[in-house]
Amino acid sequence: MADGSSSPASSGDSEISDSELEFYEEKYHLMLKTTNPRIKNPDGTLRCPFCAGKKKQGFVYKDLLQHATGIGASSARAPKLRASHLAFARFLQTDLSDAAGPSAAPRPPRPPRRDDDRFVWPWTGILVNVPINEESRIELQRRLASFNPVSMLPLRGLSDQEGESSLGSVVVQFSNSWSGLKDAMAFENQMNTSRFGKRDWEENGDQKEGFYGWIARGDDYESVSRVGEYLRAHAVLRTIPDVAKEESKNSGKLVAILSDEIEAKNENLRNLECKYNEITLAMQRVMEDKDKIHQAYNEEMRNMQRIARETARRIFEENEKLRLELDSKRKEVDLRCKQLDKFEAKSDGEKNKLENEKQKTAMENSSLELASMEQKKAEEDVMKLAEDHKKEKEAALQKILQLEKQIDQKQQLELEIEQLKGKLRVMKHLAEEDDLDLQERVDALNRKLEDDKESLENLNGALVCKERESNSELQEARKELITGLDDLLSGRTKIGIKRMGELDEKPFRVACKKRYSADEADTKAAELCSAWQEELKQPSWQPYKIIDIDGMKREVIDEDDEKLRNLWIELGDDVYNAVTNALMEINEYNPSGRYVVPELWNFKDGRKATMTEVIVYIFKNWKSNKRKRY
Repeated sequence: MADGSSSPASSGDSEISDSELEFYEEKYHLMLKTTNPRIKNPDGTLRCPFCAGKKKQGFVYKDLLQHATGIGASSARAPKLRASHLAFARFLQTDLSDAAGPSAAPRPPRPPRRDDDRFVWPWTGILVNVPINEESRIELQRRLASFNPVSMLPLRGLSDQEGESSLGSVVVQFSNSWSGLKDAMAFENQMNTSRFGKRDWEENGDQKEGFYGWIARGDDYESVSRVGEYLRAHAVLRTIPDVAKEESKNSGKLVAILSDEIEAKNENLRNLECKYNEITLAMQRVMEDKDKIHQAYNEEMRNMQRIARETARRIFEENEKLRLELDSKRKEVDLRCKQLDKFEAKSDGEKNKLENEKQKTAMENSSLELASMEQKKAEEDVMKLAEDHKKEKEAALQKILQLEKQIDQKQQLELEIEQLKGKLRVMKHLAEEDDLDLQERVDALNRKLEDDKESLENLNGALVCKERESNSELQEARKELITGLDDLLSGRTKIGIKRMGELDEKPFRVACKKRYSADEADTKAAELCSAWQEELKQPSWQPYKIIDIDGMKREVIDEDDEKLRNLWIELGDDVYNAVTNALMEINEYNPSGRYVVPELWNFKDGRKATMTEVIVYIFKNWKSNKRKRY
């Protein structure tokens, strides 16, 4: 799009209103007459002084006049830019009629035509003096392929002179977008440059060889030929401001619809964020409860181990005391036996008594032996009980160690559940059968464990589903934005659609201008750019290699690739960088299909644009255009 920001006549940064348009038109026209600006290029072509720095600055007189008239008549343009181009169009018509150069001198001047600014819409081109046969159709398709025609319809008998001959006309249909108008203008410019335009058709008389072509305008629409009949039946007449106004209206409706949808999705996202925050708080509370349970479990384990140690120590002390008492009794019995043996010989009368005493002592000794055996058996039972207790404690500790090792392999919630189960098993081993309070605590822990497990599983499933739905909605919204805003975000804008993997033609043009003449440079650049774009699509060409950067495997361009090395030698660094950048974009966005992929792009920062940046820019641009219209 043309922009007057770099115009030499721009004396200030403030815009002017529509009411001052006529005043500034006179002011710019007076400036052009007094300063006599340079509008001729060294190669004889013309340029617009109010579009300095733009890509296309090689106009012929007719195209330059049409450029100035079109921008001046566009209501979508800034009033200051319109005033400068209206003044320049008047300057070309009244003060610089010889700017067309020697090639246009033989043509007599024509009065301005009433319908010069009316175009047939959808944009349509006309080809005349065309042989109507299959071979000619294939040739036309090949020659017009670069202008992206939508369809081509041959018509016989364009005029009375054709009769039943094989010559006729072809109606070329372009797309009804601004890119279609650009293709149609490029088609007409090429026909005019090669002297096969509409004026050449009208002036060559009977000496007409080859086919002629131009864009269909008001006079073609209103003609009595078959082409005119076809155009009146299938198209309408519109000016460029009318098309721009309708396009702006449709874009506003689309932006409003998309903004409503985006607002609804944002509301949904906010609700999801609230739910996520609630779930996060619930998770935090659950984790705190889990930590408390874990601490209580550890404290309970320490208390049970302490009680077990004290019980074992008390049992060993009691056993040691009983053993000492038995030894003391045994020694006392032995001493009494010895005394009785001494007294046995003293008196027979005492013999019976002694015998009775001996029997009594033997009975006591037997009782003591039985008591000793019972004590020994009790000691063995205590040792066995202590050994069983030790084994159970070791088994419980082993189970705890095993559960702790599983913390690095399983999810945190499952580990907490296993630890609680380990606690319950240890408590069951150490609990007595009549400990009803402990059994109730075990049952309560079991119920709480099952409730927490079910709640956490439901919570985790809900979070995963919400995350998937949110990601899906964001991806669909991004695709809708790329599809619906392709035209709105095109051109030189901060936020736009970038075709990832598409070659930049500018480095090819710069390189070709150094190697070829001015006439051949653009054609050669277009051919080279198209050829390398097709080369990028070949799946057999993989100029990549894997390198190790800081321990990470990354795929980069193989600088030793033969094709890339020859391209660098032949066309230089800029073309080489353009091709390698496109290769990296294709490898990132579409390595399997290797075709161009549209992406929302932040051209100011040179990165992928976020959804927030795109929406903010669209609203800002829409509000700016709305203020200009009103």
